[in-house]
Amino acid sequence: MTVYDAIGTTYTSTRRPDPRIEARVTAALGDARSVINVGAGAGSYETSRVVLAVEPSPVMIGQRPPGAAPAVRARAEEIPVADDAADAVTALLTVHHWTDLAAGIAELRRIARRRVVILTWDQRVFRRFWLVEEYLPEAAAFDDTRAVPVEHLAGLLGGARVEVVPVPHDCTDGFGAAYWRRPEAYLNPVVRSGISMLAQTGEQVLRPGLARLAADLESGHWQDRYRDLTGLTEFDAGYRMVVAEF
Repeated sequence: MTVYDAIGTTYTSTRRPDPRIEARVTAALGDARSVINVGAGAGSYETSRVVLAVEPSPVMIGQRPPGAAPAVRARAEEIPVADDAADAVTALLTVHHWTDLAAGIAELRRIARRRVVILTWDQRVFRRFWLVEEYLPEAAAFDDTRAVPVEHLAGLLGGARVEVVPVPHDCTDGFGAAYWRRPEAYLNPVVRSGISMLAQTGEQVLRPGLARLAADLESGHWQDRYRDLTGLTEFDAGYRMVVAEF
């Protein structure tokens, strides 16, 4: 059983591709005409250029939309395709789930002819995000155990450029920091179920911090403390695009 067999049953309720992030993925892919999406989940950010999706969870494969690229059930560490199988490979918000990062990155390099695009986050920046800094430090501690340093990723890829991916204030893809300007969303259990750091930390552990957040929203303390956020349209929570060219 993979992690998402357990926590991914309602994934598509809150994890819908955001067009602004999608544009950044498309730009990073450049002129690649064929793409393999590794750790593909339910198919977010897959353009018509995706020729194959690689995903270990049948629960996630079952949520892929009609007409999506064919999916093979496999792990990133052992991708059942030939060398140089596609112009580019994407791995979007997935590397932190892999059991053998070096093996997975080696596989991405093996099957990509020209380019690898990874969407991940810098934990050093993310730890300053108000949700985990003030209310849910237990979730940050959990992420400390699995977050991959961006510099380490770049090194495994043999060099890469790193781009900041700011989060829009109305982001439609409900990942960890998507609701930075909509704090009440984190009180919704369906929202939390679509955020792996919260789903895997567990409701019992999160309950005291969520209670403090609910109280601060009701009293207006959160609104006063984070007044500056209300004037922003995007926010750097640490998400990064790592792009390697071969």
